[in-house]
Amino acid sequence: MKQRHLYGEIFRFGIVGVGATALHYGIYYLLQQVINVNVAYTVGYVLSFVANFYATAYFTFASVPSWKKLFGMGVAHGVNYLLHIVLLNIFLYVGISKAWAPLPVFAIAIPVNFLLVRFVFKHKR
Repeated sequence: MKQRHLYGEIFRFGIVGVGATALHYGIYYLLQQVINVNVAYTVGYVLSFVANFYATAYFTFASVPSWKKLFGMGVAHGVNYLLHIVLLNIFLYVGISKAWAPLPVFAIAIPVNFLLVRFVFKHKR
């Protein structure tokens, strides 16, 4: 039963993640045409984080949002953001276009993010 519950969390995380990633990428894609790519990526990340926090709390983990969870998720996403921005710049450096560079970043960073965020919402203290 626990394994089935975990699969449900992963599935719901995927749904929320697709929405947050689409929001992040859409904002980035529009902004990177007129401002620095790192700034565009950061603005998209922050705005998608806010939406992601509430969707993750209510939908993914059936939990009530709290300041403690916001702080914990903020720390997890801070670590994840650093991974994102480093990978983005690596992929840009090796020649991937600004429009496509976030895609391999997402493929690497999203599974890491799931583990970090799951720890925040499921860790018992």
